[in-house]
Amino acid sequence: MKRATGSHTGTGTWLVQRATALALALLLPFLALRILAALPLDAEGWQAHFAPAWSRVAWLAAALAVALHAWIGVRDVLMDYVKPTPLRLLLYLLVIAVLGGSVLWLMVLLWRVA
Repeated sequence: MKRATGSHTGTGTWLVQRATALALALLLPFLALRILAALPLDAEGWQAHFAPAWSRVAWLAAALAVALHAWIGVRDVLMDYVKPTPLRLLLYLLVIAVLGGSVLWLMVLLWRVA
């Protein structure tokens, strides 16, 4: 009989965790160097930084990678240390709401700037 939680562990999760780490290792230094090259940034500079669509897509991809990477890590910790299933499911929901809400908020901000 399958449990209510923890039934999706294994190689797929491991690969997603590694893929998001690789995406972050490639994206974050590039984005950080791009900001450092444009310092000091005022409001117009920030708008110019996010004006190209590829820049907004890169930032959104980085945010998605962070959120997915964080979700897998937090989910594993909760699976290991929070034993009451209802509490664990509630914490899962809270984490998903915070991570998903953060990515959605960033998406709104990125496409409102341009």
